[in-house]
Amino acid sequence: MSLPAIVIITIAGYFAVLMLMSYFASRGKADNSTFFTGGRNSHWALVSFAMIGASISGVTFISVPGMVVNNGYAYLQMVLGFIVGYAAIAFILVPLFYRRNLISIYGYLEERFGRGTYRTGAWFFFLSKMLGAAVRFFVVCAVLQLLVFSPLGIPFTFNVIVTIALIWLYTMRGGVKTLIWTDAIKSFCLIMSVILCIWFVAQNLGMSAKGMVTAIGEHHTSKMFFFDDVRSASYFWKQFIAGVFMAIATNGLDQDMMQRNLACRDPRQCRKNMLVSAVVQFFVIALFLLLGTLMVIFMERKGIAIPHKTDEIFGLVATHPSMPIAVGILFVLGLVSAAYSAAGSALTSLTTSFTVDILDAHRKHSENKLTHTRKLVHIAMSAIMGAVIIGFYYLSDQDAISAVYTLASYTYGPILGLFVFGLSNRRPVRDRLVPAVCLAAPFVAWGVQWCLSHMFGYHTGFELLLINAAVTCLGLYLLSINHKPCQKTSSADTSGL
Repeated sequence: MSLPAIVIITIAGYFAVLMLMSYFASRGKADNSTFFTGGRNSHWALVSFAMIGASISGVTFISVPGMVVNNGYAYLQMVLGFIVGYAAIAFILVPLFYRRNLISIYGYLEERFGRGTYRTGAWFFFLSKMLGAAVRFFVVCAVLQLLVFSPLGIPFTFNVIVTIALIWLYTMRGGVKTLIWTDAIKSFCLIMSVILCIWFVAQNLGMSAKGMVTAIGEHHTSKMFFFDDVRSASYFWKQFIAGVFMAIATNGLDQDMMQRNLACRDPRQCRKNMLVSAVVQFFVIALFLLLGTLMVIFMERKGIAIPHKTDEIFGLVATHPSMPIAVGILFVLGLVSAAYSAAGSALTSLTTSFTVDILDAHRKHSENKLTHTRKLVHIAMSAIMGAVIIGFYYLSDQDAISAVYTLASYTYGPILGLFVFGLSNRRPVRDRLVPAVCLAAPFVAWGVQWCLSHMFGYHTGFELLLINAAVTCLGLYLLSINHKPCQKTSSADTSGL
């Protein structure tokens, strides 16, 4: 059987499972509450297991194993910071969001600052999620193009249209409730795929379990901690601290991720879900990096040149003639499960945020009208995402995981700054000027990064997010000087923070 046929059969089988899960998840009550919040009746253990897969996209599946070539296991330094960041979310943000019973987490910004800040946060989320999801998904579409569509003479645009249409189909009805169940399937597929791939590669190399551990430990790509050069982007404390705030920004302040967590029955269950999933995520990422080292060893022994774009390593090894066909199937299964789930969750969160935060449809329309509006927005978000993916296709030669976090540093920075300033004090600001501050912050952060690099030889990594957020906080402070609060702002509840 040809490789394109294997890929198509694997995708068809996985999609059939998704559609079945979507049907059962949305059966019965499938209203706007189910779509936006999952009805807030999901068990924490299910959400926790689902969140493992939710935090791992197709980019992680492809890009993380290849990262070992240039960065070793430095990424785990950042993932350690994720655990601390998740704890901060669990004990600070979760009680806040539950107490206010928010459909969209950006509703807090309206209560704390005003309408202008609320819309600014929503638009920055829209930009962040659309660009981030597009980067993640275009990598997957590119792999499918290489394995399936190009051999069949099918253009990339058709590839994107078909995959986006499939994702729209299984998310259009159940929303968050569907995502939790499909993410649970994704978590299982990802974990089993990477474990079985490790086993197959080790078997091909003739390694026992002990021999594999020894070979990985002795290989130069398995270095994890970097304390020697503070100017390096891989320096431990830069990676760790950036990981803390990156987790807060891209999980706690991201409608996509938090809408799953807020589907738990109460704040206590939500906290348990977040803490467990954060720790398990560390070990799952470690498995991807171990697989990466094994693949580099495989390529060295087989005399295969390491590609310039390290994202290609997993696909090259998985489809190598000396590998059993099962490895190729596992690669496709893991890739497709990661990609479909991540893109589906992005579409759902974008639909929620645009409908609630930007159109304000939940306040303006009846339940039936809200349903109609939400469905139209869902279609529009699918079309926009497809267009952005096609636009990204030829633009970046950076490894995809770095591209995702670089984008996040620019687009999530203002959101992080808004929440940090709002939660840390009660100072009112000039709400109408907040959009200008948030738009200026990424440009100022880029200027700071450029100066540090060209004047001091300091290579800024993911801590660019912190610079961006700090600039936003400074701008908000300047807007608060000598500004008397209006009645609404002075009554904003920041208690318990």
